Amino acid sequence: MKIVIQRVAESSVTIEDHRVAEIGKGLLVLLGIVNEDTQEDIDWLCNKIANLRIFPDEHGVMNKSIIDSEGDIILVSQFTLHASTKKGNRPSYIKASKPDVAIPLYENFKKTLQNTLGKTIQTGEFGADMKVQLINDGPVTIIIDSKSRD
Repeated sequence: MKIVIQRVAESSVTIEDHRVAEIGKGLLVLLGIVNEDTQEDIDWLCNKIANLRIFPDEHGVMNKSIIDSEGDIILVSQFTLHASTKKGNRPSYIKASKPDVAIPLYENFKKTLQNTLGKTIQTGEFGADMKVQLINDGPVTIIIDSKSRD
């Protein structure tokens, strides 16, 4: 699994002119899934998201987690995170999981993240054409691949 975490001042997801998710201070998490991903990847990433200290403390130092800062999260599936651009100019998405594998993992990721945080998170809609808006705070953007833990 690969995630892109963006610390946001605000973020929203709109599908067909209907706003389906909206937060103020928090994280926008983009999630890409491959066939080899397991519950171990989900658990590791959810723990990392919950405890990553990227929010400022009272001295302006990035020393607080999403839990400490009481921020919210929007989770959005994004198969394009696994694009291969090695050959030609058209990205290949062959590594990204097909919906029959990806949807159950995505739903389990959402459930695990909610359990880890102890609160509900907002989401986009798997496979939908989404318009994602954000004001990146910092800017702070972090990419984490569960296959690169070492």
